[in-house]
Amino acid sequence: MAFETITKPEDVRASAALTEDIRARFTWDDARAMLAGLPGGKLNIAHEALDAHVAAGHGADPAMTWLGKDGARRAFTYADLAGQTARFAHVLRAHGLGVGDRVFGLMGREVELFVAALGTLKAGMVFSPLFSAFGPEPIRTRMEIGAANALVTTAAIYKRKIAEWWRDLPSLRLILIVGDDAPEGCVALGPAMAAASDTFAPVPMDPEDTALIHFTSGTTGQPKGAVHVHGAVAWHAMTGRYALEMRAGTRYWCTADPGWVTGTSYGIIAPLVNRVHMLMDEGEFDLDRWYSTLQDERIEVWYTAPTAIRMMMRAGDAAAKPYDFSALRFLASVGEPLNPEAVVWGNRVFGRPFHDNWWQTETGGIVIANTQAMDIKPGSMGKPLPGQVAGIVERDGDGVREFGEGEIGELALRPGWPSMMRAYLHEQARYDKAFVGGWYLTGDLAMRDADGYFWFVGRADDLIKTSGHLIGPFEVESALIEHEAVAEAAVIGLPDETAGEVVRAYVCLNPGFEPSEEIEKSIRGHARRRLGPAVAPREVVFRKTLPKTRSGKTMRRLLKAREMGLPEGDISTLESDET
Repeated sequence: MAFETITKPEDVRASAALTEDIRARFTWDDARAMLAGLPGGKLNIAHEALDAHVAAGHGADPAMTWLGKDGARRAFTYADLAGQTARFAHVLRAHGLGVGDRVFGLMGREVELFVAALGTLKAGMVFSPLFSAFGPEPIRTRMEIGAANALVTTAAIYKRKIAEWWRDLPSLRLILIVGDDAPEGCVALGPAMAAASDTFAPVPMDPEDTALIHFTSGTTGQPKGAVHVHGAVAWHAMTGRYALEMRAGTRYWCTADPGWVTGTSYGIIAPLVNRVHMLMDEGEFDLDRWYSTLQDERIEVWYTAPTAIRMMMRAGDAAAKPYDFSALRFLASVGEPLNPEAVVWGNRVFGRPFHDNWWQTETGGIVIANTQAMDIKPGSMGKPLPGQVAGIVERDGDGVREFGEGEIGELALRPGWPSMMRAYLHEQARYDKAFVGGWYLTGDLAMRDADGYFWFVGRADDLIKTSGHLIGPFEVESALIEHEAVAEAAVIGLPDETAGEVVRAYVCLNPGFEPSEEIEKSIRGHARRRLGPAVAPREVVFRKTLPKTRSGKTMRRLLKAREMGLPEGDISTLESDET
C-alpha cells in the first residue's frame, strides 16, 4: 500500500523550533551563539552541559530523573550534576591522570556513567563509552586500540570481564569501581568521590581537542575508533533544538544505551546543553513499563529506535489504549530506517507521527531529519539540516559523479560540520578513503526526490542485483511488514546462476501466527503484488528473532555470511540471534 504524506497543521509549523525562515538564513554563527563558551575562544562540553547553566542561575533546575529497574528513583538538579562531575574530575586528577588521558566507561544506564562521562570531559580528558553487554574480548580490543588509561565499571562487570587480563594492558593505570568497595588493585569510587571537592573549573579546551572516541563495527576486521572533538557541542546544541525540539525544561526521554553514540550525543550532551529535564531508565524494554513511563513522567519529547517501535506495534493498538500520552509533542526515531507503516502507526496510537532521521557514528550527530515544521513522507529520512549539504554520488576515478533527483547512488555530505569525526584512531588511510572529490562518502545508498526529501535504499554492500534490477533491502522489508503476520523482516541477496542474485527474506511473526507453508505463500504473494515478481522474495524463512546489534540495527551481512559460509567479521555488538 502507498502511504500518504502527513501534512502538519499550521499551528504545529508555527510552534516548531526550526521554521523555514530560520532554515533559510542559518549561519554557523547561529550555532555558536547557542554556546556559553570559555575565554579566549576555548570550549569544554561539560561546561556547556552543566556549569554554564549553574553560572546563569539555573542550578536548581531539574536535570535528570533516574529510574532503577528495581523501582528506585533518583532526581538530580544541574547543580547536583555539576558537583558530582567536579568530584569525579578531582578523583581522576588525584590518581595522576591529566589532560588528554583516555577514560573508558563500562556499565549500564547508571547515574555514575553520566557523572564519569562529563567529569572526564570537565577534566580535559577523553571519554570512550563501551556497551556493558560486551564480552571480555571486545572490551579488551577496544581498550587496546584506544590505549585506555582508566576504566570506570561495576564490581560485577569487573569480576566477569576484566579481572583476568587488565594487568596485561600497559596503558591502563586506574580502575574505578562503582560503590564503596573494590577488589585489590582497584579504587572504590564511592569513598574517593566523598573525599573530593565539589568544585572544579572545567579545563578550557581548543574546539579541535579530542573529547570522545566512539567505536563502531566494520563489516570485517577490527572495530573503528571514530574521534570527535569538543567543538562538536555546537552541533549537539543546534540539532537538539532544531531536530528534536528540545527547549529548557522539556521532559525528554532518549531510550538509547549510553554505550552507543546516540546514548552519548542525544542521551547526555544535547539534552543537558539545551537545559532539558531528561529521563534515564535503567531497565530494558518492557511494553507496560515504557507506556507507563511515557504517561507518568509526562514525557514531551521521545527519541527511540525502530526495533522498539515495531515491538510496540506487534503488541497491537489495544495495548496502548489504557494510557494517557497527551503530554507527547514530538516523537523521533533513530538506529535504522523507520518503515513507513511505523510512522503511520505512531500517528494513530500516539496522536503524533514518528520523525525519522539519519546519521552515523562518523557524523557525530543528526544530519538529515524530518523536523517538526515539515510535512512527513512516511519512509523518508527527511531533509538535510541547516549547515548541511547532502548529495547523491558515485565514485568516478579520483572524484565523484553527482546524480539528480530520482537516481540511486551513495549518500554524500560536504565536510566541515562541527561533529564530523576527525579521524579513525590509528587508521589514517581508512579515514582518507572516506573523503573523495570534496565529499564525505557515507557508504549508504539513497535517493533524493523532487521535493528535496532523501530516501534510504540500503548499505552499499547490502544492495541486491537480480535479473538486471537493483534492489534496496529496506523497500522489500517495508512491504513485508505490511502483511498482518509479519512483525519484523530482513532481506538479503544470494548468488544465482541465472538471475545473478535472488532475494531471500527472513521474517519474525506476530503473536497468533505460526510458521506454515500457507503463511509463507501468503507473505510471498503479498510481496509479489506490492513489489512485482522481479523484486519480491523467492523464499521466506521464519525465525524467532533477527540478528541485531544493541543499537537495534539488523545485521543483514551476518545472515548472508552464514548462508554462504563466509567470515562473519566483527560481531562484538551482536545482541540477539536466535533461530
